[in-house]
Amino acid sequence: MMRDCIVCAMDTNTDVIQGTLDMLILKTLSLEPMHGFGIARRVEQISRDVFRVNPGSLLTALSRLERAGWLDSEWRETANSRRAKYYKLTRSGKRQLEAETTDWTRRAAAVARILKSEA
Repeated sequence: MMRDCIVCAMDTNTDVIQGTLDMLILKTLSLEPMHGFGIARRVEQISRDVFRVNPGSLLTALSRLERAGWLDSEWRETANSRRAKYYKLTRSGKRQLEAETTDWTRRAAAVARILKSEA
């Protein structure tokens, strides 16, 4: 029986919840400008490894957010002397983050109410 619990813990899904990646990127970049790898690591660290960001999904999302005008980017040298594209939140991105945070909070509260309901 104990072995089953260990297997369950190891098989825990660490995918970012569908529809939340943009919000998590915007929130992460509200703290400071970062390159893609730094964004992924920060999401993993802050979530205490509950969420893992797929690199392909991250790059697609960053391009989409930049096209929407919510992010700006520039090439810079990293701490270990490599070139990386750094992203930062725009004013429009800050407004989008506020809107998405409000919507997420509302939806999460609704799910919590449903889960707490009794038959």
